Amino acid sequence: ARQQWRHVADQLRSSVPKLATLMDDAETDVLAYMDFPAAHRVKLHSTNPLERLNGEIKRRTEVVGIFPNEDAIRRLVGAILLEQNDEWAVQRARYMTRETITEVIHPPAMQLPAVAA
Repeated sequence: ARQQWRHVADQLRSSVPKLATLMDDAETDVLAYMDFPAAHRVKLHSTNPLERLNGEIKRRTEVVGIFPNEDAIRRLVGAILLEQNDEWAVQRARYMTRETITEVIHPPAMQLPAVAA
């Protein structure tokens, strides 16, 4: 992906230099998903789960209408987020499993070659 990104940026450099510069600056951010395990990458290409969650928050807060204070909003939105977390945790086809997330949080230790005696 990084090689292809560089190739496209280099092709555009002569005809659209501003776009090529923008691509140079954005490469790290746009391709950040490549640092995740391969099993996660297919799920990171879309923001649909996040958009669905935001839509649910909007729908449930509009039902209430006017909140008495900010704490009331935090309680409702917090409850919605906890509910969603529970649903994601027990889904048959989990979004990201605890086992695969562990690879991101605790990468395997690097093995150094044994020193010859």
